Amino acid sequence: MTIRHHLSDDLLVSYAAGSLAEGWSLAVATHLALCPACRKRLALAEGIGGELLEATEVSPETDSSWEAMRRRIAQSPPRPVETPRGAPVARRYDGLPEPLRSYVGGDIETLRWRSLGRGASQIRIQTADTETQVRLLRIPAGKPVPEHSHGGRELTLVLSGSFADGKDLFARGDIEDADASLTHTPTATPGEDCICLAVTDAPLRFRSWFVRAIQPILGI
Repeated sequence: MTIRHHLSDDLLVSYAAGSLAEGWSLAVATHLALCPACRKRLALAEGIGGELLEATEVSPETDSSWEAMRRRIAQSPPRPVETPRGAPVARRYDGLPEPLRSYVGGDIETLRWRSLGRGASQIRIQTADTETQVRLLRIPAGKPVPEHSHGGRELTLVLSGSFADGKDLFARGDIEDADASLTHTPTATPGEDCICLAVTDAPLRFRSWFVRAIQPILGI
């Protein structure tokens, strides 16, 4: 597995500082479980942050996003083996890595999907934060997501299969970081459904009037 699309510096620094909302933290932690290069970058960011903390008086946080995530994992039976925060490690099979697997209560083949129409489906993932919406998306092989832009930020992490977006290809472990400046039509590549973890902080802005009409029903 060769990962070509990585976490931005601002996400890594915010994650190291514990200042991300739980939904963003889940996406970052899941990517880190698959990406050795970003784990090395995180270790560097945490090292720099540690040096800064030693020189600065800091009030203890009462409820960081990481602690909220750890509590969620701990409450999900059976309890997984905990991985050190700075160096999550991917499992050897092509399933869902931790911490995502504990959030959804199983692996890909055991999950119950909700249809979005035209073969696409989703699973909503509950978190404790009110900032983000988190979901798993299954895009049928060879099919596009309807053209859309964004009202905020969207992180899309590929867990299985792949999708093309313009000239870029996103495969397992790759993460796409989109904002309001991007209008696109991601398309799953032929041969295998694409399963992604998607995190947003605002509804998508679809071009199709029909999709916009049913958007409240679909919850996307």
